[in-house]
Amino acid sequence: MSSIIFMGTPEFAVPALEALHRQYGVSTVVTVPDRQKGRGLQTTPSAVKVAAMQLGISDILQPTSLRDEAFAEEIRKRSPLVICVIAFRILPRSIYTLASQGAFNVHASLLPRFRGAAPINHAIMQGETVSGVTSFLLNDVVDTGTMIEQRTCAIDDAMTAGDLYAALMPLAADCAVSTTGKLLSGSYQTTTQDESLASPAPKVFREHAGIDWAHSREHVRNFIRAHSPVPAAWTIWNDEIMKVFSAERINDVVPCGRWIIQGERLIAGCADGALSLLEVQLPGRRRMNFADIVRGYRGPSEGHFSQHRSTMLPEKHE
Repeated sequence: MSSIIFMGTPEFAVPALEALHRQYGVSTVVTVPDRQKGRGLQTTPSAVKVAAMQLGISDILQPTSLRDEAFAEEIRKRSPLVICVIAFRILPRSIYTLASQGAFNVHASLLPRFRGAAPINHAIMQGETVSGVTSFLLNDVVDTGTMIEQRTCAIDDAMTAGDLYAALMPLAADCAVSTTGKLLSGSYQTTTQDESLASPAPKVFREHAGIDWAHSREHVRNFIRAHSPVPAAWTIWNDEIMKVFSAERINDVVPCGRWIIQGERLIAGCADGALSLLEVQLPGRRRMNFADIVRGYRGPSEGHFSQHRSTMLPEKHE
């Protein structure tokens, strides 16, 4: 029996799975094994697995290794017409070549820009004003295959990585459905990626999310937006790790690396200007506006942001 196989893991891939199932009927879903999460270490399925079960898709594979011959045999016996991959792992040739009409990925950038695990974060970090999604045929080199379709999305000046993530989800779903239709019909054209325009987008980690106030105000603000809500940009304020989720430009003059409290605002000095830190989180407390923190604050009204110390990484929240 021929089939359409969907492979994905996080929430980002869910709208595409739902749309493909409505349009064509997804026969098999491949996702990561359930894992233990949270302080109680409860076994938790991926967002894609949860969605598949809600859609009534019973054929769900959760391989520990994509290179295991047993997994390849499971895919082979399903005789896939099309394999659609969104936010999953790197498929080996032994798997993606099993799709008779083609295997493709929908990537959250306008390729060849921002190849890698964190295209959304890096697009905002670099101050891009336009993003989008790209469908491309899988090959042996990650994110380099010939392109089939693209959808574009404006990046608003205040957009965080979380905002752009949400904006791209429906575009990825639309692109997945359209690309699947083209592969099934065999009627489509591809475009080779221009290697001269390629740029990397490696995964972002919280240990690398410390704010360097010696950069320009725009750089720092983009850095904060790019890491919001996760892993969250952070700085050391009053000897505590403070996560910063949003900031706005202001005209106040504050020396680089210093902070002052002015009314209900926490003002931070960058290399060429100042930012007001709007939404923050201190250890053991919920995320909140700084205006809510300062009402009960009894500490100093100004000081220096401390140097980043690896021993003071922010707590990881699942």
